[in-house]
Amino acid sequence: MAARIRKKDQVVVLAGKDKGKQGEVLKVFPTEGRVLVSGVNMVVKHQRQTAQSKGGLVRKEMPIHASNVALLDPKEKKPTRVGFKVLGDGRKVRVAKRSGEQIDK
Repeated sequence: MAARIRKKDQVVVLAGKDKGKQGEVLKVFPTEGRVLVSGVNMVVKHQRQTAQSKGGLVRKEMPIHASNVALLDPKEKKPTRVGFKVLGDGRKVRVAKRSGEQIDK
């Protein structure tokens, strides 16, 4: 099955404490159905000091469920659902339902 949300996509958060925030997908966890979005779902982690890194409080992103994010329409810059279309040369590409704009180039 083709992925609706992929790495480097621009998304907007639909639910939760960060509702309305926009960011880029840093990593996708397909088996868990989660995505890691830059600047969203920030937590404070207590980091132990090691030879390579300094200890202390570290702010980092945590994954959120993929159903709580929507892809940003490349044309209108608003949340959209994702559809699929097969091109004449046989390639399957993602299409924004809101504007009909092709997402994959």
